[in-house]
Amino acid sequence: MKRERGPAPARLAVADVLRVGASGLRARPTRVVLSALGIAIGIATMIAVVGISSSSREQLLRQLDRLGTNLLTVTPGQTMFGEEAKLPTSALAMVERIGPVRTAAATGGTDATVRRTRHIPEAVTGGIAVQATTTGLLSTLEGAVVKGAWLNAATERRPAVVLGAESARRLGLARTGVQVWMGGRWFTVIGILGPMPLAPEIERSALVGFPAAEEFLGFDGHPTTLYERSADESVEAVRAVLPRTVNPENPEEVTVSRPSDALAAKAAAAGAFTNLLLGLGAVALLVGGVGVANTMVISVLERCREIGLRRSLGATRGQVRVQFLSESLLLSALGGVVGSVFGALATTGYALARDWPPVVPPWAIGGAIGATLLIGTIAGIYPAMRAARLSPTVALTTT
Repeated sequence: MKRERGPAPARLAVADVLRVGASGLRARPTRVVLSALGIAIGIATMIAVVGISSSSREQLLRQLDRLGTNLLTVTPGQTMFGEEAKLPTSALAMVERIGPVRTAAATGGTDATVRRTRHIPEAVTGGIAVQATTTGLLSTLEGAVVKGAWLNAATERRPAVVLGAESARRLGLARTGVQVWMGGRWFTVIGILGPMPLAPEIERSALVGFPAAEEFLGFDGHPTTLYERSADESVEAVRAVLPRTVNPENPEEVTVSRPSDALAAKAAAAGAFTNLLLGLGAVALLVGGVGVANTMVISVLERCREIGLRRSLGATRGQVRVQFLSESLLLSALGGVVGSVFGALATTGYALARDWPPVVPPWAIGGAIGATLLIGTIAGIYPAMRAARLSPTVALTTT
C-alpha cells in the first residue's frame, strides 16, 4: 500500500530570494548603514592602497620609459689600501672611443662653496656641491634648462655657473643674471636646470665649466663621475668594458652603475609597504564582517515571530536559511560596492594631485567584490542556521 506524500514545498526564484532579503534590510536602515560602513571602510582602504601603489609604480615605469635605461655612471672606487681612488684625466676621452657609446660627459668635485654673498660664512653651504662639468652633460642626461642657457665653448671658460633645480631653490634664486660668491670671487648665474631624476646629485649642484674650474676654483682636472649613453642593446657590453677602458692599470678601482636600477628598485620596494597597508585593510574588513554577523544574529532574535509565521505557512528550513543568508550577502555587497567606489575615488584624487596616472587594477575590484561575498557568507551562516532551527511553535510564542 502506497503512502501518500504531501505537496512539495514551493521553490523560491532568485528574484524572490533577493526581494525577501532586501525587504528585511529596508526595515532596519540605520543598523544596515552602520554595519555596511565597516565593510565599506575595509574595502575602500584595500582598493586605495592597491590603487595608489599601482599608480606610483606606473608613474615610475613611465618615467623609466621616458628617461631610458641606457645611462651608465662611472665613479672611482677604493684602492687596495682603502683610500679613495681617482679617475684618470683622460677617462672621458677613453670612454668616448668605445664604439656603441653615443654620448658621454664628466663632472668633477671641487672644494669651493656657493653663497649668495661673501658675508655668509663658508661653513654654511646649504648642501650645495660646486662641480666642474663638460658641455656634453645636459645632452647626455637628457636634461633641460628652464631659465637662461647651458654652458657653451665660451662660457665654460668664464666665471659663469648653471644651478641645478634644488640648488637654485636653496639659494632662493628664480632668475638668471644674478651673481653668487664662489671660490673667493663672483660668478654669474647663466642658467637654471629642471629636475633630473636619473642624476639627483646634479639637482643639488652648482656647475661651472672644466676650464673655469681649473682657473678660478683650483680644480685638479680629475673627473669624479662619468655619464655615458649607448644603444640599448649594447648597455651590458659597454658596462663590462668600462672599468678597463677608464683605468686600464687598475680597473678594480672603478665602479659602474645604472641609475635606472634605483628607480626600478623603488617601484619594486613599494610592494613591501603595500602589503602592510593591505593587512590594515584586511583587519578593517574583518571588523566589518563581525559587525554584519552581529547585525544578523540580532535580526534573528528580533524576528522570531516572523520566522515562526513563515514556517507555519509552509516555508522550509532551507528557505529560511536562504532568506537570512541572502540578507547577509546583500548587506556585505552594499558595503563592498560603496567601498569600491570610495576606494577608486580616493585613488584617482590622490594620483591626480601628485600628477600620476590613476590606476585601479581590475583584479583589485574583483577581489574586493569576492571578499565581500565571502565575508557575507561567513557572517550569515550561523544566524541563518539558527533561524532555520527555530521551531514554528516556539517562534510564534516568543515575545
